[in-house]
Amino acid sequence: MTTTILAALAAVFALTDWWATWEGRRRVRYVTKPAVLALLVVIAATIEPFDDTVRTWMVVGLVLSLLGDIFLLGDGKGPFIGGLASFLLGHVAYVVAMQQAPRSVPWTLVGLVVVLVSVATVGRRIVAGVGDLGEKELVPAVVAYLVVISAMVVSAFGTMAPWAIAGAMLFYASDATLAWNRFLEERRFGPLAVMVTYHLGQAGLVAWLVTG
Repeated sequence: MTTTILAALAAVFALTDWWATWEGRRRVRYVTKPAVLALLVVIAATIEPFDDTVRTWMVVGLVLSLLGDIFLLGDGKGPFIGGLASFLLGHVAYVVAMQQAPRSVPWTLVGLVVVLVSVATVGRRIVAGVGDLGEKELVPAVVAYLVVISAMVVSAFGTMAPWAIAGAMLFYASDATLAWNRFLEERRFGPLAVMVTYHLGQAGLVAWLVTG
């Protein structure tokens, strides 16, 4: 019952954050954006997981994601780097968590193909866009982040778990949209698409904790 209430609250905050993102209500987002992840952290820490070690690493990843959300509420290069570093470490924690679950070599190979195609088509253009904007000092950080989140996606496929795969792919889409909007072409629907896919992706990863 408690988990259901927390999930409902997370959904309410997520919907409010999506509205605030679209309407540009920044002050509202100072509350709604971190609230969603804070509630997901509590849910992940209190539910009955299929594996305690997996849960520990997933909670670490969620806390780091919450820190990244807080960083990205700021403006400028400093908060962006802080957010990038926090999410990079969060994905490392997710990779460790997923590696504790039963593995499938064929599904891992499927994930590798998905990632290679994504990097060759979208990732390559994003990295080039960073350099074209005159922010070449960011290229190593962006490449490192791309490698780590790609490893997270491959690890998710390797679990064979639908919730883990869906969550990882939504997270991948969210970050690709964010980077595209920032470094290549800013679009009106971009920020909203980032948050919708991000929240659904994180929720999917939490759901994996229960379903295994």
